[in-house]
Amino acid sequence: MGNLDQKVVVVTGGAKGIGKQIALTFAREGANIVIADIIEMEETARAVGELGRMTITVTTDVSKREEVKNLIDTTINNFGKIDVLVNNAGTTRGAAGLLKVSEEDWDIVLGVNLKGVFLCIQAAAKHMVERKSGKIINISSVSGLSTYMRNEMHNYSYAILKAGIIMLTKFCARELGRHGINVNAIAPGLVSTDMLYVRRTPEQVKEFIENTSKQVPLGRIGATQDVANLALFLASDDSSYITGQVISVDGGGLSETDLICVDAFFFAEETPMSIVRAYKEYQSVVVGLNGGSNDRI
Repeated sequence: MGNLDQKVVVVTGGAKGIGKQIALTFAREGANIVIADIIEMEETARAVGELGRMTITVTTDVSKREEVKNLIDTTINNFGKIDVLVNNAGTTRGAAGLLKVSEEDWDIVLGVNLKGVFLCIQAAAKHMVERKSGKIINISSVSGLSTYMRNEMHNYSYAILKAGIIMLTKFCARELGRHGINVNAIAPGLVSTDMLYVRRTPEQVKEFIENTSKQVPLGRIGATQDVANLALFLASDDSSYITGQVISVDGGGLSETDLICVDAFFFAEETPMSIVRAYKEYQSVVVGLNGGSNDRI
């Protein structure tokens, strides 16, 4: 018996990359999988089926309310429940400076990366509230935690909207906690997926990975399985007292930027309360076994 035996899991953006790996990892642990995406999903569905689990695919643009409603309704009609929602669907339009981000690109990234997460949570949570249980896992990014840029122009729209997912996670955790629903977010660092090749040549990707790996304490970029392993923990009963948290999966990369000198500020007796509160807010993005109480400073 696996950690997710007979659980019903909806994975948006489940056709490839991180979403595909989460779907397969959950299936190995006994879950039945609903795969949602706008691209071909049969390869992932076939792989889930080969693991002996039930699966369906639902073509879904998460930025459209009616398609999200169809996704949730189809899941309920086929399986009778939703135990876990993984909001993984995301998109990017390449890096651009603040003055060069187009309205069209902003709206596309907003629609999928933030509005889509909101719509899926709202639709799935209604069923979870009725059952007084559920797990919601939102895939954010370390880009949403820091303005630090390593090797190239920061992707403003992507980073800002991934930061929005983090705050959405915290508010949803507070509102839904009394209904027995855990809401957490994962903030991956650089992970080897097809998105690395957006507007980059294979040679540029190779150079980018090599340069970035040198700046990560663990000396490599992430694999999709690294993210899937954490998602599995958050979906299981082992994380029953964890909610409202944002956990980085980045090989320690974030620790090389935002953690510098933070403790020195906190321990000074004359530290203004505003800085103390900022420090505690930062602590709340680090995994805490505290039932979400970090959010109430």
